[in-house]
Parts: sequence; structure tokens; C-alpha cells
Amino acid sequence: MPELPDITIYLEALERRIVGRTLENIRIASPFVVRTYDPPIGSVKGKPVERLARIGKRIALGFPDDVWLVIHLMIAGRLHWKEPGAKLARGYGLAAFDFADGTLTFTEASPKKRASIHMVRGEAGLRALDAGGIDAMASDMLAFRAALSRENHTLKRALTDPRLLSGIGNAYSDEILHRARLSPIAMTAKLTDEELARLHAATKTVLAEWTDRFRTQAGDKFPEKVTAFRPEMAVHGKYKQPCPVCGTPVQRIVHADNETNYCPRCQTGGRLLADRSLSRLLKSDWPKTIDELEQTRAGR
Repeated sequence: MPELPDITIYLEALERRIVGRTLENIRIASPFVVRTYDPPIGSVKGKPVERLARIGKRIALGFPDDVWLVIHLMIAGRLHWKEPGAKLARGYGLAAFDFADGTLTFTEASPKKRASIHMVRGEAGLRALDAGGIDAMASDMLAFRAALSRENHTLKRALTDPRLLSGIGNAYSDEILHRARLSPIAMTAKLTDEELARLHAATKTVLAEWTDRFRTQAGDKFPEKVTAFRPEMAVHGKYKQPCPVCGTPVQRIVHADNETNYCPRCQTGGRLLADRSLSRLLKSDWPKTIDELEQTRAGR
């Protein structure tokens, strides 16, 4: 799922291309993608895009009369800037927004069809789509502490909870926790002041570094290589690959459609975190530490 760094670069690319320009036509290839009926999506046809906004992981296009078109990419949704009148990709094209200088296409490469468009009015309409999490990039230590202390959760869950922090998902939570040298299952209520300070600093630094990296990679072009898996990442998507800090193979916890990647030496004091499916299967044979795991593998 595109997260804060990706959404930021999308917004910057859109700012240069569509703000102040008239939306000449809207083509909807998949009716399910529009989840609201009032105001109708056709009401913004022929009107200029006046401003843009980020609502969590959503991209909002503001039109006259305080009408907003809000795009939620979810996991597999992506935006593309094409030549004027470009055709929608068959099978995964959702919508096209035609401007005089180009066409913004909205696609989703998934059969689950989770991506969406909402039409809302005013700040109240935008707030209804906002889970309420703070902008971690702009937060000071007091605001960050207050957000994480609202409920007692694991750090992984807290970082990815949009009610607490805005725009962070599975990928960057892994990277943040690795940078902060904290376990993904550590509880927010048990963080020391020093650990909380490390987490706050890591959150701001990791998000800023990746935003700057994407900005440099995209340059003046529209961002096309938007993915949650990057070769430069330290642990996310790097299961069994060496940690860039200590060389220990990265481990993971798998739950439903998500997985948490971590370094057991850098983050958990050498302890392996039990993967639900594997720990149930292996029971007492489940290794408790990275050293036990490496000994077991060496003895095969």
C-alpha cells in the first residue's frame, strides 16, 4: 500500500500537472470504484482543480464550492500520468481524469477491488474520511507521546493505526522499528523515555529519508515505480536476507495478508518472535533464539 512518502511524491507530481487546470472529462471504467453519490462525480467536470490535500493515505482533489474528489489507493491502486485521452488499461483500469495537457489514470492490479473514490463537501466531509491520526513528520515529542499512549498496543500495531499516526503502513513501520532498535511486539505502555525518543526520531528520519529518496528518483517525471518493496530497505520484504547493520538473517511474523520483518539481534536481543502458524506446527521444537535457529540449520 502506498504510504506517506509515496503519497507525498504523488501530490507533488500532481501539483505541477493539474492544480489550476480544468478537469475536462471523467471516464469511469469500473462503477464500483465510486463509493458515494452526493455530490455526483460528474459535478466537477469542467471545473478547475484548486488545491490538493493528503488525508491519511488518501489523495484529495479540491474543486470550487468546496467539493472534494478523494482517491484511496488501498494496496494495489496506482496513479499514472499519460498523454491526453489515453485509454484505460483493460482489466485493471478504474478511472481516467482528462486534462488538456494529459490524462491521470487510476488503476488497481488486484481482483479484490479495494481502491475507491469518494465525493465529499467541505471540511466536514474530509474529516469523515480522516481516521484522526497525527502527522508524525510534523509532530513534536509531546504530541507523539500522547498519540502512542492513548491505548496500549504493540509498537507495530500502534505505528500502523491510522487513529494514532497518519500515513504509516506495514512497510515503513518495519523500517522505523529497525532504525529505532525496538521489537515490533514491545508494548507502548512499557516504553522508557529513551526508547520513546528513539522511536520518535526514527519515525521522522525514516519517513523524511524515503520521501527525499523518492523525490530524487522521480525528478520531474510522474512517479511510476510505487511499491512497498525496495532493494534499499533494511528489513521490510527481506526475510532471510542479512540485516545491513549486523548481518543476521531477517526474520518475520506472518499474520493474514501482512507480515512483520525484523532483525532479532538489532531489535529483540536475539530472541525469535513466534510465527503463529510455524510455532503451532513445531510446538516445543520452535527455536527461541536466533542462535538456536542457526544451530538447527547448520545441523541439517
